[in-house]
Amino acid sequence: MTLDLVFHAPRLVLPDGETSGYVGVRDGVIAEVSPAPLEAPRVVELAGDEVLLPGLVDTHVHVNEPGRTEWEGFATATRAAAAGGVTTVVDMPLNSVPPTTDLAALALKRATARDRIHVDVGFWGGAVPGNLGDLVALHEAGVFGFKCFLPPSGVDEFGHLSPAELADALRLLHGIGALMIVHAEDPAVISGAPPAAGRRYADFLASRPRAAENTAVETVIDLARRADARVHVLHLSSSDAVPAVAAARRSGVRISAETCPHYLTLRAEDIPDGATQFKCCPPIRESANQDLLWQAVSDGTIDCVVSDHSPATPALKRLDTGDFGEAWGGIAGLQLGLPAVWTEAASRGVPLTSVVRWMSSAPADLVGLRRKGRIQVGNDADLCVFAPEDTFTVRAAELHHRNPVSAYDGRSLTGVVHSTWLRGHEITGEPRGRLLVRGLA
Repeated sequence: MTLDLVFHAPRLVLPDGETSGYVGVRDGVIAEVSPAPLEAPRVVELAGDEVLLPGLVDTHVHVNEPGRTEWEGFATATRAAAAGGVTTVVDMPLNSVPPTTDLAALALKRATARDRIHVDVGFWGGAVPGNLGDLVALHEAGVFGFKCFLPPSGVDEFGHLSPAELADALRLLHGIGALMIVHAEDPAVISGAPPAAGRRYADFLASRPRAAENTAVETVIDLARRADARVHVLHLSSSDAVPAVAAARRSGVRISAETCPHYLTLRAEDIPDGATQFKCCPPIRESANQDLLWQAVSDGTIDCVVSDHSPATPALKRLDTGDFGEAWGGIAGLQLGLPAVWTEAASRGVPLTSVVRWMSSAPADLVGLRRKGRIQVGNDADLCVFAPEDTFTVRAAELHHRNPVSAYDGRSLTGVVHSTWLRGHEITGEPRGRLLVRGLA
């Protein structure tokens, strides 16, 4: 059978490493991967300085629509994703109104996103106080798992679970084989820390100590062990918690973990006072902590690297006052994850193949996206043409995010996405994204 499209790549990242060769596409699916030439009506010839990557999979994105579309929205978020080489996102259940905590809210999310998305989009469900009875129906409707908070989430409509409520939810999810993803910071430890207030970043950092993460991760491990439930630690920033995750996994606890580009590339020592665009929870920590996070992703204790894209308006970030106590906590980084991580990885001698694994195949595996995250026969032809030696300077106003707020503004990064392809179509102006359902994607 004839192919529709062929990519000829002098550099090509496959599941077993980097090579050169040809990728043939038929009906939006990768039909052949060959070292020998393939024929098709259209052949995309990559330049010598370009690498063909699988499209990235970002399983931690706050789109915020409906309800807080002034913060972000499906059209802008997915356009930013495509510009950053991301072809699949899984949307978080909170910061939209209503949150995705029942079937009606999920239906509204899907209706809002349909026909407006430039990349494929799936959805997490939310586990909050009082909605235990909704989780089975959401699971059957195809959410990719459930998110909960141990500390307050920052929005009143998405409550946090007590350890007892988390235990109940984990017992239920064990029975249906669903994944729980956890914002793991201990509220009692945070309450006992100095409150966040003022312009000093050091004061904000002290208000979210490593002990809050460490204690919460231990709680999650204990409850997961008791329920034999599958759990995932979100946006791990404390390297002190890494040994506990590794030990739990060795003992049979079904636990995984992620970290984010901002924890791997930004350092507390470099954050100016009043620079609230850097505020996120848990916070960006010191360079010594960052070195240990790099070790943990390199040795596989931390499974994947995803954006935790959590944007807000300039007013909510309190850029006018620089008050870390009042500012919304969240980093808008969906478009910049790949170049940010690659810039730091290259400086540390980490190969591009590792970055691709952390940001594409590992998050796809986390949520069971069998046709995503790898250049292999049978997968969707979701591809990224990446120039790893090109450099650029980030200008927040030029990004596709809805609001021109970025912790990377003015930063020089290495690695430029030249084009992004979804099921064999270059992502340009026409929305071609599909809504994804767990088990069918």
